[in-house]
Amino acid sequence: MQRFLFYLTVLLSTTIFGQESAEQQAEQTIKTFFEGFHKGDTTLMKSVMMDKVLMQTVFKTKEGKDVLVTDEPGKLISAVANRTEDQKWEEKILEYKVQVDGNMANVWTPYEFWFNGEFSHCGVNSFQLFHDNGIWKIIYLIDTRRRTGCQD
Repeated sequence: MQRFLFYLTVLLSTTIFGQESAEQQAEQTIKTFFEGFHKGDTTLMKSVMMDKVLMQTVFKTKEGKDVLVTDEPGKLISAVANRTEDQKWEEKILEYKVQVDGNMANVWTPYEFWFNGEFSHCGVNSFQLFHDNGIWKIIYLIDTRRRTGCQD
C-alpha cells in the first residue's frame, strides 16, 4: 500500500508541476513576440497576435502635454520587416508581471529601448491577452515612453 501511495504521489506531482501555468504561458507569448521583433521575424510576431490588435502609446510632449497615439499594428509589422541590417533594435525587458483571470491575462513589462547600442528611451508595455482555443494571443498593447526617470 505504501508503494502504491508513493507512486501515486510521484505521478500526481509530475502531472501538476510538469505543466506550464497560465501565467507562464502568457509570459511566453510576450517572449515570442519580442523574439520575432528582435529577429525581424514578423511571422513569429503575428503568430501571437490577434488579427485586430489595438496598439497605443502614451507620452509627454516637450511642452509637458500628455498625448495618446493610436497606431495600426501593420505600421509596427512593416517597420520590423523593413528594418535595414545596419539597424539594431533591442528592447530589454526588465521584468514580467503577469495576472490571469480565466481566458484573459495582463502582462506588464518595464523596458529599456536601445538603438544601435545607444539608449533611446524607457517605459512600460501593458499587454492584454485572450486565451484563444488554447493559445494566448495579444489583443491590446499600450506603452509609455520617456527619456528620463529610467531604471539604472
